[in-house]
Amino acid sequence: MSFQTIDFARLNLQDALDYAILIEEEARQRYASFSELVGKRYEGDAATFFDAMVINEEKHREHLTSRRKSLFGDAPSRVNPDAVVDVEAPSMDQPRNYMSTRQALEIALAAERKAYTFFDEALGHVQDPDVLALFVELRTEEREHQELVAELLARAPDDEAPDRAGDEVDTPNL
Repeated sequence: MSFQTIDFARLNLQDALDYAILIEEEARQRYASFSELVGKRYEGDAATFFDAMVINEEKHREHLTSRRKSLFGDAPSRVNPDAVVDVEAPSMDQPRNYMSTRQALEIALAAERKAYTFFDEALGHVQDPDVLALFVELRTEEREHQELVAELLARAPDDEAPDRAGDEVDTPNL
């Protein structure tokens, strides 16, 4: 996770929203990439779950974008997109061919935990009350997302074996 270049003490609400939008967009793109990498084999497989995460991350991004536009119109972003690498997005080394749905859920749960930690740690450095309120809200959402993924994980089959369906080799797809 990279966010060392963000000066949380100087963030205003526009910049905080821009960072939050970037975080959601990076996660959306990462899940889309994962879906493509693991490949859709049947309904309910790992790619199906990653596709659902794409939709969820896009909804969050759209909500934040709408909020930003209503507050700040078309004001240009002033934030560095490179400052939010891997805040919520799962690590690129996570997916592989024939991963199980359980494994996909575990990846998403770890990503939601990362995002929660990001906002939780940032709160100690934020000075602007509007940014503080936004980050508390986003941290709460990340906790809710963790709970939803954990519920899905609890219902997922316990089998963590690769979903090979008769294929011979389980090779990383990086």
